[in-house]
Amino acid sequence: MSFSDALIVRPLSLADRPQWNDLWAAYLAFYKTSHSQEVFETSFVRLIGDNPHDFNGLVAELDGKLVGLAHFLFHRHGWRIENVCYLQDLYATPEVRGLGVGRRLIEAVYATADANAAPSVYWMTQESNTQARKLYDRIGHLTPFIKYERAS
Repeated sequence: MSFSDALIVRPLSLADRPQWNDLWAAYLAFYKTSHSQEVFETSFVRLIGDNPHDFNGLVAELDGKLVGLAHFLFHRHGWRIENVCYLQDLYATPEVRGLGVGRRLIEAVYATADANAAPSVYWMTQESNTQARKLYDRIGHLTPFIKYERAS
């Protein structure tokens, strides 16, 4: 069985909580940040809940071990009638990077967006995230927009 055949991409479930905690903590560490246990709890509850305005979670599983995650959200857009999809978090463990985990997770988000009549899927990454950007350049296109946020 090939790696691609063995890799399962599926919705996040309640039973995934311990492994999801580890994955999300590693993802946050990659971006040199962390959050309180309260944020972890709230985020997980939202990810597995059924509120259509909350986040959705997908995981990539290999031989019973979670090796990747994707968190995404559907929201209204002022320039469209249909919702758009924001892919907020995407992570693959270091040992599987470059093997197609990120691509499979993004393709699963695309499929979910299509099933929900949301033709636009977008995401952001740090300019210095060169390894991920190689994938993003193949399956998406770089927009000219620059992100700003409220000054503290």
